[in-house]
Amino acid sequence: MADPLLSVEGLVAGYGGVPILRGIDISVGAGEVVAVLGANGVGKTTLNKALSGLVKASAGRILFNGADLTEASPGAIVEAGLIHVPEGRKILPNMTIRENLELGSYRRAKAHRKQNIERMFTIFPRLRERAHQLAGTLSGGEQQMLAIGRGLMAEPSLLILDEPSLGLSPLLVEEMFDLITQIAADGLACLLVEQNVVQSLEIAARAYVLENGAVTMSGSAKDLKSNPDLEKAYLGI
Repeated sequence: MADPLLSVEGLVAGYGGVPILRGIDISVGAGEVVAVLGANGVGKTTLNKALSGLVKASAGRILFNGADLTEASPGAIVEAGLIHVPEGRKILPNMTIRENLELGSYRRAKAHRKQNIERMFTIFPRLRERAHQLAGTLSGGEQQMLAIGRGLMAEPSLLILDEPSLGLSPLLVEEMFDLITQIAADGLACLLVEQNVVQSLEIAARAYVLENGAVTMSGSAKDLKSNPDLEKAYLGI
């Protein structure tokens, strides 16, 4: 792989001086879908927060698009094009769908707001039908679509998707992964941070398995799918 778009080297981060991540090394190439897999409590959320500047690294480096973002503020990281769609969606329930989408371009791609909203309505037709509806009245699946759409409004170079299938019915999970495949097919790099191993490995090129704040397995999605140690590493048994 040529120089990766995102390179995380020896990342150590945590809370109150207690490390949660213990020397993480991961990379994402331009236009690549990479999965970070692991059960609850292994450090996936801390990794996302560190990449977004919400938790500061105590060691290691975060390199993105040729720049060192290890000490960068969350705002500067957004402006650089690294966009995080958080777990739990975090939409603004008392604002309309259109207003939530507009907020996605607050720091980046403001000049293209109008055409990007139209693009979101093309990708997510259900949001067009409900454009003036309050976001809090949407179903869980529709709220997740809105959260991803809001992230795309910033024209990211890399989109971090934090547990996009969490809390969705099996049918909606299928739909969500189809949408991620569709978005990635346009050449957008995605870091898919998920508990859903099977479907994540279906759409990712490569994957990392986290366990107790460290990468315990990595490789092509195809190789990991056929690796008998995956279940053991993932379930911690």
